[in-house]
Amino acid sequence: MRLHRNLVFTVIDSIMMIYNENQYADKVVALALKKDKRWGSADRKFVAETIYEMVRWKRLYSEIADVKEHYTRDNVWKMFAVWAVLRGIKLPDWRYFEETPERKIKGRFDELSKIRKYRESIPDWMDEVGIEELGEPLWTKEIHAQNEQAKVVLRVNRLKTTKEKLRAILMDQDIKTEFDAKYSDALVLPERANVFMTQAFKDGLFEVQDASSQMVAPFLEVEPGMRVVDTCAGAGGKTLHLASLMENKGQIIAMDLYESKLNQLKLRARRNGVHNIEPRVIDGTKTIKKLIEKADRVLIDAPCSGLGVLKRNPDSKWKLQPEFIDNIRKVQAEVLGSYSRIVKPGGKLVYATCSILPSENQQQVEKFLATEAGKQFKFEKDIKVLASESGFDGFYMAQFTKK
Repeated sequence: MRLHRNLVFTVIDSIMMIYNENQYADKVVALALKKDKRWGSADRKFVAETIYEMVRWKRLYSEIADVKEHYTRDNVWKMFAVWAVLRGIKLPDWRYFEETPERKIKGRFDELSKIRKYRESIPDWMDEVGIEELGEPLWTKEIHAQNEQAKVVLRVNRLKTTKEKLRAILMDQDIKTEFDAKYSDALVLPERANVFMTQAFKDGLFEVQDASSQMVAPFLEVEPGMRVVDTCAGAGGKTLHLASLMENKGQIIAMDLYESKLNQLKLRARRNGVHNIEPRVIDGTKTIKKLIEKADRVLIDAPCSGLGVLKRNPDSKWKLQPEFIDNIRKVQAEVLGSYSRIVKPGGKLVYATCSILPSENQQQVEKFLATEAGKQFKFEKDIKVLASESGFDGFYMAQFTKK
């Protein structure tokens, strides 16, 4: 591989923004890809993947390069040199690489690879939490899987097409996809492609949604004509899946604290041809009171640490703090106790997170069932999804029936 100045400079600029200005990697990457309209797909791929790699392996590379936060531009160049050397890329004759100690870099890599927190490039506290909650053998496998590049997975919009038809449409545009028998609505891309530029996406034939996330809506066991409440809808990935499963019949009330996210959902719903969603901004307790015991199905896709989706959001490793996890557990308990009141007798409730920590999952379920609100429910079943076993995101979901 030959390094090109304009591409590498874009990577360096982007990393400076992510490392030092605490900006989100996905937004920085999106901005970087708009920098030069002349770039081809290979150029864009290099920029996006290199930025994500340098975010993912931030601790390992900084340790090898012997640099500390706050990162100067020279330090970021040293870390980029580490990235290049470890991938066997010949360094060009640029002044930034004049004193790159290639043998030392390889030696330090071999040395640090024996220590999990460096090998997997994670903060000390995260390593300690993982061991405490999952046990060392399972945590070792799981955090390794979380450092693999996330697969691109599509969810077919059955309101408009089928998996077979969508696959053929994309094949005509040289985008290969594969079926996975475990996921009824999923198409997996063996090679990454910018699917958002396709006419199929613009026509609402699919959404991009990880296979594990696609398990949540069917777990709610919805039927056409039901009244369903998605209590933490966000931009509506699972809401749209519910609409598809309900064949656009019935009512889905999509709730969220942020109107901006619900506005995104409105745009996506229009593209998907969905018209049974009613967005509602959560305005204190009165929003919930209006719905008490009025829903056939309730989804609580709860706020969480996101430790099941680190491969998709590698910058979370550096943004997350241990006190956030302590606080989010309290929020999860409050949300379960409050929103569970929306379920009518005989209705079903699903609690879901994109975390792999039992303290956010099984233990929350046990605590809920011991509360006054929880005693009104019967626990039915749960699913624990690990990235190390599924190859997709880590997820948890539990189903209850109101007595």
